[in-house]
Amino acid sequence: MSSLAKSNITIIHPDLGIGGAERLIIDVALALQNRGHRVTIYTSHCDRKHCFEEARDGTLDVRVRGNTIFPAHVFGRLHILMASLRQLHLTASLLSELGSGDDSKRDDIFIVDQLPACLPILKTFSQLGNSRTRRILFYCHFPDQLLARRDEGGSLLRLAKLCYRIPFDYFEGWALSASDRVVANSNFSRGVVRDVFGPDKLGDIEVVYPCVDTDVKAAPAKTDDDPLWGGKKILLSINRFERKKDMALAIRAYHGLGQEKRKGTRLVVAGGYDNRVQENVQYHQELEDLATGLGLETATSKTVVSALSIPDHIDVLFLLSVPTAFKDTLLAQAKLLLYTPVNEHFGIVPVEAMHAGLPVLASNTGGPLESIVEGITGWLRDATEIEEWTKVMDKVLYDMSEDETAKMARAGKERTEKEFSLTAMGNRLESEISVMLSAESRPFRGWQQVWVVLALLGALLAVTVAVLLRIV
Repeated sequence: MSSLAKSNITIIHPDLGIGGAERLIIDVALALQNRGHRVTIYTSHCDRKHCFEEARDGTLDVRVRGNTIFPAHVFGRLHILMASLRQLHLTASLLSELGSGDDSKRDDIFIVDQLPACLPILKTFSQLGNSRTRRILFYCHFPDQLLARRDEGGSLLRLAKLCYRIPFDYFEGWALSASDRVVANSNFSRGVVRDVFGPDKLGDIEVVYPCVDTDVKAAPAKTDDDPLWGGKKILLSINRFERKKDMALAIRAYHGLGQEKRKGTRLVVAGGYDNRVQENVQYHQELEDLATGLGLETATSKTVVSALSIPDHIDVLFLLSVPTAFKDTLLAQAKLLLYTPVNEHFGIVPVEAMHAGLPVLASNTGGPLESIVEGITGWLRDATEIEEWTKVMDKVLYDMSEDETAKMARAGKERTEKEFSLTAMGNRLESEISVMLSAESRPFRGWQQVWVVLALLGALLAVTVAVLLRIV
């Protein structure tokens, strides 16, 4: 275990809602706070009715800043621009608060994830004065420029999006170079980051796996007492309602079982859902249309009470923003978790399922290749081979013995304890922070690049004006 001295740690995250990235940040904060560090989370949005319990019950110090000038988007567009401006506004508020007290209350470590817009500002602040050591660690989930959708609409809109993204794609790498250390959430993500930004630009990139809290939040034991929906065999899919999560795969594979084998079963599609996000609303409707089009009976619930009282004939139940406690119950009583995203950066839900003793069926790409052991804690299948997914469902529902199920449950729990526990994550985080503190602050020459770019733009403008004057 690392001997890192107790530090003041500030975590900056764009939107502290309900999702894998948000769960990761909560766990990062818990892992460090449990070790005696003083942890504060700054975010531009946190709806107390739509966040994890630790963000609203006082377990963690969560402060909302940078949300009073810039909106989250403009008519459903300009998300990255608005997010960057909101983060810069947040950073200005943060630094003003850090400077308002005595020096002993200033943070030593900044941990930033998802969006790097604030890194150059934090770097400049960190270099002002030498009374305290300050370092910046960036936790990279995935390069933003690879997440941006560039194929929407007609050719004119695609061209506009291409031009719009060019400065932000450049800015991402430029801003990231202001960090003192970069870590990734999986070997898969680390490889992508190196390919996008170059093998040397960000220095050594190590992996800090996300985790589940195996020490405090022990998964509920599987029990036959008070079973959900009269003891129906539950197939469970948990993800945000986003098209890239491909929850439609779970519905198609479930339909493939046939009417006879679907008797006494239910597919539960649960996950993060936000009325503010147009895609969440649209994709939920698309999934409902798909299911009904296949002849499946569906229902949608927004509360646990309504979910528990749905009719027996419902085949597919959609649960919008399922509470953590009920999610744990679902994981404890389900027969199989269906994890459908392709090239997921890591994927915390399969780890949560293994911790609950639930086998996982996932796409054989991305993070699940690192978390799931084929045939031991679950199965990995090609997302385009729907029939193969149906075969695994059939196997789990009707062919596995109790001993085989119990053996897989034990293997999943043991793997989670060893590789993906809060303790393991805390050890890795402290180790990375210690390495960062032991080294000199990485120099940032980005501002010089800005002046060079401005000079080139100025020269180009001057030439353009000269040409126009000559033409006139």
